[in-house]
Amino acid sequence: MSQVAVIDCGTNSIRLLIAEISGSNFKEVIRTMEIVRLGQGVDENKAFHPDAINRTLLAVKSFKEIIDKNKVDKIRFCATSATRDATNRNLFIDGVRDILNVQVEVIPGEEEAALSFTGATYQLDQGSGPFLVVDIGGGSTEFVYGDKKVISAKSVNIGCVRMSERHLTNQPPTMDQIASAIVDIDIAITQAAVSVPINSAKSLIAVAGTATTVAAAALDLSKYDRDLIHLSKISADKVHKVAQMFQSMNKSEISALPYMHEGRVDVITAGSLVLSRVMAATGAVEFVASESDILDGMAFSLIN
Repeated sequence: MSQVAVIDCGTNSIRLLIAEISGSNFKEVIRTMEIVRLGQGVDENKAFHPDAINRTLLAVKSFKEIIDKNKVDKIRFCATSATRDATNRNLFIDGVRDILNVQVEVIPGEEEAALSFTGATYQLDQGSGPFLVVDIGGGSTEFVYGDKKVISAKSVNIGCVRMSERHLTNQPPTMDQIASAIVDIDIAITQAAVSVPINSAKSLIAVAGTATTVAAAALDLSKYDRDLIHLSKISADKVHKVAQMFQSMNKSEISALPYMHEGRVDVITAGSLVLSRVMAATGAVEFVASESDILDGMAFSLIN
């Protein structure tokens, strides 16, 4: 049995998973997250803001304390969309290496997609396949199609932070802002569909914070409950209604929702719009919300 630590640093959040793995047996020891918004302004400026780097490195230091208290055999640190785009990424990469003594892997979108697919599907009945896994992140959204393994994947730049900064700069957004975001999102989905058969899956699995928060809203939870959200099935109609609800609310109203993480208040409207357009484009009648995602895939990658 191996105990491993994996860190996924995206555009909006940084997350740590420590897990014990033996063969196909997986035991979660610790799973935690901090919203750091590393990708603040990256879509416009193509560089990390110094404050964003500092926030993220503080989170890395807190993760190091957790890792040091748990004997781990291996550590893997992956950075995704924002780090791919930032011209000054080495400032961040060097900072992480100084703290953890590990090399940050800036993984391409297709590898990110494959890791998400492994994490999202390892618990599922293979009879539910083929699967389309959709990972709506802060900077990008990954589309991954496969059965027991990945057949095709595409990463497109329509994450919730990117769409918020580019289009939905008011809350509630204007009709013009929503319309321009929809054009951008639909173009990206069409691009993804060139290489990924988005209409051919038996099951659509959606992972990451946007999808799980939409699930929490659709389930009308009195608090964010990971166990109730995981593997819940949310109808396309519910997704569209939740997206419209967020579009009609101001930040204070969104913030007051009992299941809403404070770090998602200003990006959930864009994220839910992306998910709504994905549901429309795929024709899926429902999605399965998964709390298992790229972190789980990264953990398995360390023992395979």
